[in-house]
Amino acid sequence: MSPEDRSPEDRSPEDRSPAEQSPQDSTAASAKDSAADKDSAAEKAAPEKKKQPDEVRVGIDLGTSRSSITSSHGQRHVVESYVGWPADMVARKVLKRDVLIGDEALENRTMLDLFRPLEEGLIKEGSSRDVAAVRELLGHLLKMADATNGNGRKVRAVVGVPAASLRVNKASLRKALSDLVDSLIIVSEPFAVAYGLEALLHTMIIDIGAGTADFCVMRGRLPTEEDQRTLTTAGDWLDEQLELLIRERHPEASFTIHMVRDWKEAHSFVGEPKERVKVTVPVAGRPTEIDITEPMRQACESLLPPIIETMHDLLSRVDPEYQERVRNHIVLAGGTGMIRGIDKHLAKALDEVGGGSVRRVSDPVFAGSDGGLSIALEAPDSDWDRLAG
Repeated sequence: MSPEDRSPEDRSPEDRSPAEQSPQDSTAASAKDSAADKDSAAEKAAPEKKKQPDEVRVGIDLGTSRSSITSSHGQRHVVESYVGWPADMVARKVLKRDVLIGDEALENRTMLDLFRPLEEGLIKEGSSRDVAAVRELLGHLLKMADATNGNGRKVRAVVGVPAASLRVNKASLRKALSDLVDSLIIVSEPFAVAYGLEALLHTMIIDIGAGTADFCVMRGRLPTEEDQRTLTTAGDWLDEQLELLIRERHPEASFTIHMVRDWKEAHSFVGEPKERVKVTVPVAGRPTEIDITEPMRQACESLLPPIIETMHDLLSRVDPEYQERVRNHIVLAGGTGMIRGIDKHLAKALDEVGGGSVRRVSDPVFAGSDGGLSIALEAPDSDWDRLAG
């Protein structure tokens, strides 16, 4: 018997005409259609939710004081370049951690064997803990940026390092990254900055960080060793000078190098001070305000002579017809390069060789890692050093 020959009551709701269906039938049908729609939408959405990119590319600025990462899926992170392991069983019980990195390591440094793995821009040769610290730091950055490999996902990383480290520690860096990334390019930090700014022709980059001041003249091609210089009179050296000068002026004051570094980052300047620099420290156990304006100025200005000398020397080696262009395109990067007034003093020093201009990067924290990502996105396949099969 066909569905049409049966009475409406004997037919299933699907076989009844709209006029024969009861309100309950309509409700049930609507619910069924709604459930089907939801199932279909869920099926479409589920693959998108689980999908991961087959490849992620990152730029990493591996600095003495801070390290940053920029990824191809839009993540940017920065971390203090400190790694620490619990000093003993008591510290491990208190911390409940095997390793601490960045601010956590600094905050708990009294309980840690604390490492700053790139002293003066170099991994300490012969120190397994410093190599391990570099590896922990790089692994931490990759996890922060959701740029870990495995399960079919590939990671390609461009790592910017001080020029001295590029020459001396390339093998150590490759080893540290051997199973963290699949392909690697190591470049100097000033070159990464130049690439990100597209300042690739007739430009000088001066990248003053904590461990080193790195110089690079861009000539429209990959820079050679002759195009680059590295000084170790940089941020850490300045901290040491400032500590000595403050102790000379205020021998009764009690403070640490970490406090000195914080004061420098908050108040550093060259030239005439806009206001007095005053800080509070323990003196005979009592919080006391001291004036560190003159020590701050003297320490910061002590950086200028070697930087100016190196800037002039590199300019003198540029082909004569291009020297004016380079003098007018000098870019200042790095955390120590943000000292108030230093750009104006460097520009004034150019008057001795015909005049010029100095500008700061707009984002000193991520200029290196952003540039590294630009290289990672555009580098030809032949330029990558493959670290995995």
